[in-house]
Amino acid sequence: MSDLTRAHIIKHRKIGNHLSTKLVTWFSYLTLGIGGLLILAPFVWMISTSLKQKSDVYIFPPEWIPSPIMWGNYAQALTTFPFPMYTLNSMIIVVFVLIGSLLSCSFASYGFARLNAPGRDLIFIILLATMMLPAAVTMVPLYLFFNKLNWIDTFLPLIVPAWFGNAFFIFLMRQFYMGVPRDLEDSAKIDGCNAYTTWLKIMVPLTKPVLATVAVFTFIGTWNDFMGPLIYLTNEDKRTIALGLSYFQGSARSAPELHLLMAATIYSIIPCVLLFFFAQKIFVKGIVFTGVKG
Repeated sequence: MSDLTRAHIIKHRKIGNHLSTKLVTWFSYLTLGIGGLLILAPFVWMISTSLKQKSDVYIFPPEWIPSPIMWGNYAQALTTFPFPMYTLNSMIIVVFVLIGSLLSCSFASYGFARLNAPGRDLIFIILLATMMLPAAVTMVPLYLFFNKLNWIDTFLPLIVPAWFGNAFFIFLMRQFYMGVPRDLEDSAKIDGCNAYTTWLKIMVPLTKPVLATVAVFTFIGTWNDFMGPLIYLTNEDKRTIALGLSYFQGSARSAPELHLLMAATIYSIIPCVLLFFFAQKIFVKGIVFTGVKG
């Protein structure tokens, strides 16, 4: 085979590989685009419904662009029930649950990752086993326990358990701590730091990505929690946003007001969207690092 023929074949192969790469790239973009549209479709429908008249909600086929646009649905939804008060209640619960979860889970996970104690691994296995218990199994015993403490109709049953750790978050943070080099702790010991000081001054500053991950999960889970407030809160002045949304779902005597429900739902998800938007990079970094074991 001559050099000219060989060069011609190599050139055609390069062109073919280039075209194949382009086709794969465009196919990937097309697939991701279609998938993104399918994922966003319910959200777009929610926004569309929140701007419709009540009589237009059940029209088939559905109208994606409402006419007329009812901006007043948002004001009506937020004033029909005291949503500012519900928002304040939810924020109070979320803030204290966040503080408790970050402190307790970080401290416990450091102990499981770094401190040598008799029965440590057995306790950790038992801790992980609690993740297999359905919430329905512990619902009644917890209610009876909090009732004995006279905590019903207070925020305490929703806040205090977060100060005793969460099995999933402890596991998540333990994986991160195990990836931190031990040389840092050895240097801290040489400088006279004990276990508590090492955790506070060395380990906690290094765990910002995983702390942000736990914070995002905790915020979203607590903000959207419906069952807990429904069980423990009876006074209207202590109810949360998740309970407030249920008021628009109607009853046996009245049809659900979906246009107001969608408007109130958009209002309720704004904090979660903003939190994830600003913490996205740290959140993804924390998810990646917690899967790496040193």
